[in-house]
Amino acid sequence: MSGHSKWSQIKRQKGAADAKRGVLFTKTTREIMLAAREGGPDPDANFRLRLAMDRARGVNMPTANILRAIDRATGGGEAAQLESIVYEGYGPGGVSVMVEAATDNRNRTASEIRAAFVRHNGKLGESGSVQWLFEQKGVIEIDAGGKDADEIALVAIDAGAEDVETENDLITVYTAPRRFEAVKRALEQAGIAAASAEVSMRPSATVPVEGEAAQKVLRLVETLEDLDDVQKVHANFDIPEEVLQTASA
Repeated sequence: MSGHSKWSQIKRQKGAADAKRGVLFTKTTREIMLAAREGGPDPDANFRLRLAMDRARGVNMPTANILRAIDRATGGGEAAQLESIVYEGYGPGGVSVMVEAATDNRNRTASEIRAAFVRHNGKLGESGSVQWLFEQKGVIEIDAGGKDADEIALVAIDAGAEDVETENDLITVYTAPRRFEAVKRALEQAGIAAASAEVSMRPSATVPVEGEAAQKVLRLVETLEDLDDVQKVHANFDIPEEVLQTASA
């Protein structure tokens, strides 16, 4: 496990998302708008929109807000100016970082992301510099909470999952993007609720990081995640759980 999944789980458990709900709603709204603009307003025919709406419901976004975002996306205006951009760079300890952004101002976003890297001893790289280290996968995270991990893994694999990783009470299911919905649906039908489910980027190799370098990496990731224009941050760090726990306290 890259450590990034465990980091996300720890932050969920500590309620970090609730403290930044306004920022979270802004990011989710932009995700819905981009998905609707690029694939149409019908979630039954637009997988990306359907997934974005699921994520919005997962953070308790009101239905009215979701529908308003779709209307704005298909009616021009602000949504017409939004575009998706991927930035790539390096963090302390040789960690590779990919940043997905949604912006209406490329110069502003690039400047803010570059500043975040510099401030935390990282470096913004060229396009393609680290993307080859990541592969798009469906990622379903399950907080086991006493459930049988082997049973959960069996359900996922029978439905077409490629890999299942278990670390303490966190079960992470990986799928090919085209099998994501089928696996997610099979888990739901088996009464297994996902703590999070998304199509994300999985690193092909991880970088062990400890001590001060680990703290710097986590500060870089958090700073990037807090930027309004940033949608997702992917990194291939492998940091001991006790460091993750301390950093998120």
